[in-house]
Amino acid sequence: MIEEYFQSLLDLIASLPFVESQDINLEKRGELVGFIRGEVGLNDGSTLFFRELIDLRLPLQKVMYAYHYQRADGSIVFRYDNTAHHRHISTFPNHKHLPDGSIESSAIPALEQVMREIESLIA
Repeated sequence: MIEEYFQSLLDLIASLPFVESQDINLEKRGELVGFIRGEVGLNDGSTLFFRELIDLRLPLQKVMYAYHYQRADGSIVFRYDNTAHHRHISTFPNHKHLPDGSIESSAIPALEQVMREIESLIA
C-alpha cells in the first residue's frame, strides 16, 4: 500500500518537464506507513525540499509535512508545513510561510498542488 503512494510521487515528479534533477529517499515503516524526503532541482535553478510522514491508517494521512521552495540564491519563495507553532492561524497547525516573513492559513497541500504552484511561478 505505501509503495503505491511512493510510486505516485515518483511518477508525478518524473512527469514534470521543468524538473531537472531529483534526490528522493523513501523509507517504508510498515505496510501503511512511510517517510519521504526529497530534493527536486528545477530548470530555473530553484529547488523544492520536501518531507512527508504518511500513515494510511489514519483519516488525516499526512502526519507531518514540509514543502520548502527556494530560489537559486537560497531565498525562500514559500514553505508549507504543519509544525505546531503560529496558533493564531485558522488552519493551525497547517500554514504557509511567505517570502516577506508573513504566515497565512493553508489547507494540507498535496505534492502535486505544490508542484503546480511552482510551475506557475517559473513559467
